[in-house]
Amino acid sequence: MERPIPPGGGLDEAQARALDTAARAASRYRAELPGYPARPTLSLDDAAGRFLDALPDEGLPGDEVIEDILRKAEGGVHKMAGPTFFGYVLGGSHPVGVAADFLVSAWGQNAGSAYETPAITGMERAVCDWVIDLLTLPAGSGAGLVTGGTVANMVGVMSARNALLAARGWDVEADGLFGAPEIPVLIGRHAHSAPFAALRYAGLGASRVHLVDTDEEGRIRPDAFRAALERAPAPPLVVLQAGQINTGAFDPFAELIPLVRDVGGWVHVDGAFGLWLAAVPELADRLAGVAEADSWAVDLHKWLNAPFDAGMVIVKDRAPLVASMSARGAYLPDTTAHWEPSDSTPELSRRARGVPSYAILRTLGRTGLREMVARHCRLAERIARTVAAEPGLHVLNRIHSNQVAMTCGEGAEGDALTMRVLQRVQARGRVYPTHGEWAGRKIIRASVIGYAMQDADADLLASEIIDAHRWCVSNPD
Repeated sequence: MERPIPPGGGLDEAQARALDTAARAASRYRAELPGYPARPTLSLDDAAGRFLDALPDEGLPGDEVIEDILRKAEGGVHKMAGPTFFGYVLGGSHPVGVAADFLVSAWGQNAGSAYETPAITGMERAVCDWVIDLLTLPAGSGAGLVTGGTVANMVGVMSARNALLAARGWDVEADGLFGAPEIPVLIGRHAHSAPFAALRYAGLGASRVHLVDTDEEGRIRPDAFRAALERAPAPPLVVLQAGQINTGAFDPFAELIPLVRDVGGWVHVDGAFGLWLAAVPELADRLAGVAEADSWAVDLHKWLNAPFDAGMVIVKDRAPLVASMSARGAYLPDTTAHWEPSDSTPELSRRARGVPSYAILRTLGRTGLREMVARHCRLAERIARTVAAEPGLHVLNRIHSNQVAMTCGEGAEGDALTMRVLQRVQARGRVYPTHGEWAGRKIIRASVIGYAMQDADADLLASEIIDAHRWCVSNPD
């Protein structure tokens, strides 16, 4: 049954109740978060079954829809925002960022145009300036707010593609890649999947790259890198890593980047989470030389704990960034004298995703951000020490940042035991680490990155792993 639309686009009573119900439920969820299990209690099939009805002909009042969503979602929401979620290097959606995200949705701004959304652009420009400054990257770098690390890597790679081909007299934006000079690509053998996806999206291919050997922590070996660079037939695109996904380690930027510079190549850094250590004076030396790269990818929904989705690409020379991304139509205002969001992202239409990050940065300040990153690195060391002291448990990595890779026993039997321990920890639902593979072993991986994580949460994770290990050893299959 069609309901009248309020004049001027206002709210009818049901719509007003819908907004109020959603806001109250969101606040209640975050307030009660400590008491929830760390994992969903509802299976995927059961959850999907609650929602996959045929769409009825007649709609429902908005408040009834919100209440129905809340009922059906009960038990099917993961505790990713809580301090006991140690999986996948996911931040915890800081409450002030969530509050700002309410405004983003309510304002309904298409943040692709600075001319149309001046307040949003002002906040997003501030976020870009602040992050570049916090990470001690070159002032005046171009930047764009994107969905996350994967797209940030893609934009960085496409900027590199533009610059490297332009230097060889090829306009890739006009003429494409058919017949273009080859771009050699060098990347570490244990790089994250995101830059490989970026290379695919940019048309450079994921299997044509040269995989450079790495050490036991996943860092590119300088000797292998020199050999690969000598064989490159043209100035290459080199992808380095700030924060290996299993070990948290960093490539030796100060040693590698000058070698690339000498041959006219481009260095892109996948720094989704690890680049944030550059903001902490006592940790920044772990990334020595990273500011000499040409482009960087960083996630805002990781260590900044912004709500999804939020990432950032930074390019030292703004020109190839704009050349590879800008898609202005004739109908759009000419704002060439101003910073234009759509000149540095692949979207013309997008939500105002920078507003929550602005609110979080204003809330934390420099001191708060630095304290949070340093605390998480300290907690990772605390977890590693406790777990490594337990007979039969092993930590496979040095603690470079916030990642802890743990395993049980030795060989294939140890791998099977590791998976049993992980499954028991997850099933108990008090904490939630995730799985992985490293150094030829199945691992339990803990990512310490949620804004609220404290000593007690780290201790709970360690004790749950130790208790599960003892139980599994005492109760073999």
